[in-house]
Amino acid sequence: MATGSEMDLRHGQDSGPGPGAGLRQALPEWWPVMLGLALLFGPTFHDLFTGAWIGEEQGHGPIIFFLSLWLIWRKWPEVEAACAPVQPHPTGWAVLAFGLGIHLLGRSQNILMFEVASILAVLAATVLLKLGARALRLLWFPFFFMLFMVPLPSELVAALTMPMKMAVSWATEHLLFAAGYPISRSGVVLQIGQYQLLVADACAGLQTLLTLEALGLFYLNLMRHPSAIRNIALAILIVPVSFAANVIRVIALTLVTYYFGDAAGQGFLHGFAGMVLFVTALLMILALDSALQWFIKRREQSRHPGGGQPKSPDSPSPMRGAVR
Repeated sequence: MATGSEMDLRHGQDSGPGPGAGLRQALPEWWPVMLGLALLFGPTFHDLFTGAWIGEEQGHGPIIFFLSLWLIWRKWPEVEAACAPVQPHPTGWAVLAFGLGIHLLGRSQNILMFEVASILAVLAATVLLKLGARALRLLWFPFFFMLFMVPLPSELVAALTMPMKMAVSWATEHLLFAAGYPISRSGVVLQIGQYQLLVADACAGLQTLLTLEALGLFYLNLMRHPSAIRNIALAILIVPVSFAANVIRVIALTLVTYYFGDAAGQGFLHGFAGMVLFVTALLMILALDSALQWFIKRREQSRHPGGGQPKSPDSPSPMRGAVR
């Protein structure tokens, strides 16, 4: 006969299945769908992993995709519990037709933006047809997060990137000149000592901003701050954080080239500077989050100096009803 403590221990071990338990139970029902998706998008993913996703401009694509899958896996138990009984939504057929249409167009015309966007549309249609609209509402953030892996039109990227490169080049020149370095600038070309450096799109482009914005939103989703002001302010502040991180990256590459030569600036240290960019941005986001948290606490304390909640007008006085 098991004692009470043993029964509690067994109950604690058996209760609360993890996020993967629901997926394992649903696997026999979902494997034909997964097989169809693999056959449909297999060539697209092959082209992405051997082409666009190994470059600097689209290198964030696989990170966004796998983080989105992890978010879906993490949310899956809640989705299963909320969608019982299952109520497939007929809108899924229209979304599926749209997704297959843009996939065919993107694949036949070599339009990467359409191919990647079709992944989101077909996955959303699959959720609607298999689980219903409530499931898609619960999974809104992973699908929204996947939008950051969709490549933007090159014309739009070029139009928005040039002003950003000019601003980063200007800031780098003035900061290094103030520090006493022999530096000058012509457009987006920096001249330091005997070396010339061209500020490329990957060093100060729109894709870097989008990547950092995506990682910032991912951080906010994990933290789940109750304060809307804190969430909105941090999401907006990611834009100047991205600019500052890009400036730090370009300054680092400029100084590496100045002290160690052009080969060092274009070699391993160039890729390492990209890691410095994201580490710097992450530290700045954490610092800003802590500052916002401190500001909100100070504001709450200023509203309630006593440290507690304000009393209701109808609440009795501490002395009222006391025995004398």
